[in-house]
Amino acid sequence: MEYIKVTNENIEKEHICCAISNNNDIQVSSKKAWLSERFEDGLVFLKSTERGKCFIEYIPAENAWNPISADGYMYIDCLWVAGSFKGNGYSSDLLNACMEDSKNKGKKGLCILATAKKKPFLADPKFLKYKGFRVCDEADNGIQLWYLPFVENATLPQFKECAKHPHTDEMGYVLYYTSQCPFNAKYVPAIEGIAKEKAIQFKAIHLQSKEEAQNAPTPITTYALFLDGNYITNEQMNDKRFLKLLEK
Repeated sequence: MEYIKVTNENIEKEHICCAISNNNDIQVSSKKAWLSERFEDGLVFLKSTERGKCFIEYIPAENAWNPISADGYMYIDCLWVAGSFKGNGYSSDLLNACMEDSKNKGKKGLCILATAKKKPFLADPKFLKYKGFRVCDEADNGIQLWYLPFVENATLPQFKECAKHPHTDEMGYVLYYTSQCPFNAKYVPAIEGIAKEKAIQFKAIHLQSKEEAQNAPTPITTYALFLDGNYITNEQMNDKRFLKLLEK
């Protein structure tokens, strides 16, 4: 498998693995705009040269769009290998490339979000454990921070206090999200429309800066849905999934 690093120089012609449509698609344009603004913060997007979901995205933890304290670490936004790419060792290829790059940049180690049991849009804990990662912190909603140190006695990454007890003070549905996930550009407006049509209290909070994301009341900022103050899910909802949720 050959891999290519996406940069501001080639981003217009390269596909983005999690959204493979053309640049006129709102999901693609949203994700590419978000990436373009993060490259100067040290973000790396390494992907397969073949079209499909096979990529890793990582950034120095102090610039991560998550409420974590992990100075000196590299934070993995997403490691996603799916479809026909699974089972070929590509996840290991991508992680190894991230490790080598991070060590060359003098990082203490890596950190990433997961849960005790695999959940959509989060890393596989079995894979992480196999690669030597360990849990270093956990929020009340079961979201865990995993780390892989490169040096002995490295300070453990941890969640900021604002994220350890995910909760909002507002009633109804409250969604925190960023443009890191391209699906939000399409489906957040869709579920906002459904909520309005059905006269359901719904508020979408679009985190549009690193500072906002680093002080959010949730470990996961790409997508965190609450109901009457309580955390529900990090799984992106299309219109059908949201309607099913409302039926419950």
